Amino acid sequence: MDASRFRDLDVSPRILLGPGPSMVSPRVFRAMATPLIGHLDPDFIALMKEIQELLRYVFQTNNHLTIPISGTGSAGMEASLANFIEPGDDVLIAVNGYFGERLCDMASRYGANVDRIERAWGEVFEVDEIGKALGRKRYRLLAMVHAETSTGALQPHVKEIAEATHRHGALLVLDTVTSLGGVPVKIDEWGVDVAYSGTQKALSCPPGLSPITVSERAREVLRKRKTKVANWYLDLSLVEKYWGDERTYHHTAPITMNYALREALRIVAEEGLEKRFERHRSNAEMLWAGLEELGIPPMVPLEYRLPTLTTPKLPEGLDEAKVRRMLLNEYNIEIAGGFGPLKGKVWRIGLMGFSSRKENVLLLLSALKEVL
Repeated sequence: MDASRFRDLDVSPRILLGPGPSMVSPRVFRAMATPLIGHLDPDFIALMKEIQELLRYVFQTNNHLTIPISGTGSAGMEASLANFIEPGDDVLIAVNGYFGERLCDMASRYGANVDRIERAWGEVFEVDEIGKALGRKRYRLLAMVHAETSTGALQPHVKEIAEATHRHGALLVLDTVTSLGGVPVKIDEWGVDVAYSGTQKALSCPPGLSPITVSERAREVLRKRKTKVANWYLDLSLVEKYWGDERTYHHTAPITMNYALREALRIVAEEGLEKRFERHRSNAEMLWAGLEELGIPPMVPLEYRLPTLTTPKLPEGLDEAKVRRMLLNEYNIEIAGGFGPLKGKVWRIGLMGFSSRKENVLLLLSALKEVL
């Protein structure tokens, strides 16, 4: 093989304003250059404890089982279902976008009898309709998306939905992939049983880990399973022994990714959650106002609009893919198109973590004005 054909990496420095990954702080990149150590090295075990403490802070929880799954957000989604579903279980899933659909697909693969409660893409659920749906059967769990990446809708009333879920004897599984670190996620206060996220969104860490937190109520369900968890790699009863006091070998953790996550979480803690949420909201409001002026207002109503991801409604006849190509080629700005029923009708603009900066908003709006 002629190795000279493979040149040094030389990718364009993009301004990442899509649905993920978001831009990453230079501090996180520096942390990733830290020399490797073994996954059972005392120094790494100390680092693991710090990561767990920082994750509890971001999730706003005291859950003992709070860890990063070695895998992307989809691995966290799968772990949140595989560990709490046994074949024949009745499961209710709230579907109002693409990732609700993915929850249905995954749950069915673990032998669940999946019932759906549906809303149009871009809408959210009311507490009463969730409660009525939960009353149809004895469900093992209700799974829903807090911040739907495909639509830019933020599900309100999670606390009330959790209360209704528990009244009916079920667990609440919550997807916080596009909300954790960008908008309030209050696991203990809301009573959420299982929540998972991804590192590459508002936490501004490269993709590769999936934070997850599990309540004591859910852990008890896991302990009382009659069958083995169908996914060995994501079996929390095994993984928690590695992240717990035993430190029993399960798999080789991605050391460098954990360096990155620790530094990204340190940045979150230094900024403080409330200030971080205020920054995301303020920059999103600047974006929303600018999009209104350009004649492409956000699709989602203000009362449940997601600050970390905006979906402007596009005029008919606009070659939206051409506009995105021009933004990428001429301004080095990445935004994404819609998909599913929203394909060609919206863009998906992310202002998450390190990407959520006033200068990025002003640059994008100025570029859009020129291109449009």
